[in-house]
Amino acid sequence: MIHTHSCEGVVHAMARVQLIIPDEDRDRFVRQARGEGLTLSAWLRAAARERLENRQRADRFTSPAAVEAFFLACDALEGPEREPDWDEHLSVIAESRRRSLAGT
Repeated sequence: MIHTHSCEGVVHAMARVQLIIPDEDRDRFVRQARGEGLTLSAWLRAAARERLENRQRADRFTSPAAVEAFFLACDALEGPEREPDWDEHLSVIAESRRRSLAGT
């Protein structure tokens, strides 16, 4: 179904979209929208536009040299001197799960 909306003399066509989302997400979205002075519909449209803009802003690699330059720039960023090995990652994940289960 197409609806029309008039704003400053300009008629815009608007489609009605039905979303199925968990109640907890809906409640969080509504609280955030109200906090920003928006309706849920306006807030969801703004969030979707922002996501599209962020995705379109991402630079694409145009050559192998561009990929290499990207990784060299990443290597130059400050961070840990070495990447933790896989067993360390697994230990952190397991500890996080244990803490999460203990809190429920």
